[in-house]
Amino acid sequence: MTDRDTDDFAQFAEMFENASRDERRAVHGRGPVDPTTRTRRRRRGRIIALVVVGVIVAAIGTYVPLALNAPVGAAASTTHLPPVAPGSAAKLAFPEGEESAISVSGADAYLGPGASGILASSGGDAAVPMASISKLITAMVILTKKPLTTSSPGPSITFSKADHALYDKYYLLNATIATMPTGSSMSEHDAIETMLVVSACNYSEAMVDWAFGSTGGFVTAAKKWLAANGMMHTTMVESTGIDARNTSTPGDLITLGKLAMANPVIAEIVAKKGLDIPFLTGMPSTNTLLGSDGVNGIKTGTLDDYGSDLLFSAEVPVTGLEQPLKVIGVVLGGGTRDSVNDDVTRLIDSLKAGFHEVVVAEDDEKVGTYTTPWGASATMVLGSSASVFTYSDAKITSTMTTSTLKTGKNGEKVGSVTWKAGTSTVTVPVVLQGSIAPPTTWWRLTHPQELWR
Repeated sequence: MTDRDTDDFAQFAEMFENASRDERRAVHGRGPVDPTTRTRRRRRGRIIALVVVGVIVAAIGTYVPLALNAPVGAAASTTHLPPVAPGSAAKLAFPEGEESAISVSGADAYLGPGASGILASSGGDAAVPMASISKLITAMVILTKKPLTTSSPGPSITFSKADHALYDKYYLLNATIATMPTGSSMSEHDAIETMLVVSACNYSEAMVDWAFGSTGGFVTAAKKWLAANGMMHTTMVESTGIDARNTSTPGDLITLGKLAMANPVIAEIVAKKGLDIPFLTGMPSTNTLLGSDGVNGIKTGTLDDYGSDLLFSAEVPVTGLEQPLKVIGVVLGGGTRDSVNDDVTRLIDSLKAGFHEVVVAEDDEKVGTYTTPWGASATMVLGSSASVFTYSDAKITSTMTTSTLKTGKNGEKVGSVTWKAGTSTVTVPVVLQGSIAPPTTWWRLTHPQELWR
């Protein structure tokens, strides 16, 4: 009601009171009422009636359009988005009783930035004999002195009678060897390949004599190389690994594996399943795991009384990741070559199994309601099912946003929910199930307190 309506009503009330007072005086007066007076009173009554009707009409004429056009309040919303339980915790299948470690790059968003250092390890990090893994250090030190490229095989080396005698030396030591006829020649690349692929001890010693003049010269160079590359817990006393005093730790050997695979010449050599060198063609690699589970290197080692070792590299495809994982791992002191291969296979499989999709949303899952002051209501539901890709039992958080509504249609988008695990996110729309109709005319006319509160 406007201020003008209020003033009109006050004037009418005053007029009505005066008329009533005059009527009472006439009725209780001392003489008969004059006809003229009666006519005047009837006329006054009509006026009063007309005024009353006018005021009522005016009031209705003002209230009704105001009530029908007054803005209504927004629907009240309640949400109840249930928390999502994380996925199963990953459990890397490290072999029991063996020192082992694994480094993984290519999935820092899921594993954390430390994974490309050492993701996990088992069995300690003590320095133990590394057997023929020593030859990988020997090759890296030689290439520091006599570098190669993948497009050049390097200088030709002719083997002397003294070199040929190394075959007999290591044969008597029951070490791995390869033919080295006196006067035969091969490139530096092929000699390093023979040393690494078939793990020939005679080629290892012959190459350090060629590059450094003696085993002593090589040991001095190796010590400097190890220090320069942060491998402070590794010791080399000779080039082959047949001496148990050649020791290292899983942490240092992970570093060695990364350095080796970053060298194109070494990476190409250690991926070979056998030799294709004249007079050595067909000799197989000692790394019988090559080609399985993405394994593409690096070096085996076996030493009596200390078991079998494997420093390995692998490119592991995982469903849900755009690029394969790059894995460097090591197992020291295993049983047999076959049992170590099985250990590595189980470890890689358990790493892959740690990645999974966790269901976070079901289609039409109820997540809230809207309720209006005039009694209309509708349900909020998820517009689709969804899952989030993650590793292990990473925490999954959720955020829900909703719109402010006064009315709404069935199926209308009214918000969204986003789930996040690390850097992996997924968003699902929230839609109305049911409609929210506007208030009726009768409700508007009979609920002024709801319209103008």
